[in-house]
Amino acid sequence: MKIISMHKVDAAMEAGKLPSPELIQGMGQLMGEMRRASAFVDGDGLRQSRTRARVRVKGDGAGTSIERGPYAGGNELVDRLTRIRVKDMEEGIAWAARQAEATGAEVEVGPITEGWDLGLMAKPAEAPLRCLLLQKGDPSNEADRSSSSSSAVPALGGVTADMQRAGVLLTAPTRLRPSREGRRISVVAGKPVFRDGPFAESKELIAGFVLLDVPGMPDAVEWALRFAKVIGDVELELRPLDATA
Repeated sequence: MKIISMHKVDAAMEAGKLPSPELIQGMGQLMGEMRRASAFVDGDGLRQSRTRARVRVKGDGAGTSIERGPYAGGNELVDRLTRIRVKDMEEGIAWAARQAEATGAEVEVGPITEGWDLGLMAKPAEAPLRCLLLQKGDPSNEADRSSSSSSAVPALGGVTADMQRAGVLLTAPTRLRPSREGRRISVVAGKPVFRDGPFAESKELIAGFVLLDVPGMPDAVEWALRFAKVIGDVELELRPLDATA
């Protein structure tokens, strides 16, 4: 069973504070354990919200609007994730606009954290920009995913095909199951509090994700709690992937 664990932004991250060497080492050890257990599939972190942009469809054929970060948090309920590699942020925004126009949904584009952003290596010359496109959910696709997605799927497929032809697509749009099948974990002072979906909204910004391949939700929760032990107090959202999308 594929389950995505998304961790949320905290004040230190938004302030641009770099993780400590101990945190980086601990996270590396945890990722190694996940790989040895064949639980780790993929994962990435995002940079601060001031580096991101959001694209929304204006309606009535008026095109799209762009809102640049930083953000305090709005509709952060994720419906799909797409990973791309582009020359710069403007190209990333252009692809996000294509996806927003195809689906009618808000799409946030955020640069992915690289080793040079953490001071682990020098930035290569002419390094491309990897971005994560976060397509936001809404009440309609949360309530009835089969009907709400039927008209958007062919249009989104066309955009994805264009991304592939342009050589920018790294990971095709990955759809999450409705939030009613999800679980949230808020860890405060080392103590976890659990909440089962559905979630009417999510105000906390996404800081990154880990995609797990595990027997079920309890196993994903155990890995998420291990993650919290390394990173400290954090909010996490666990959502199964939609295998049919």
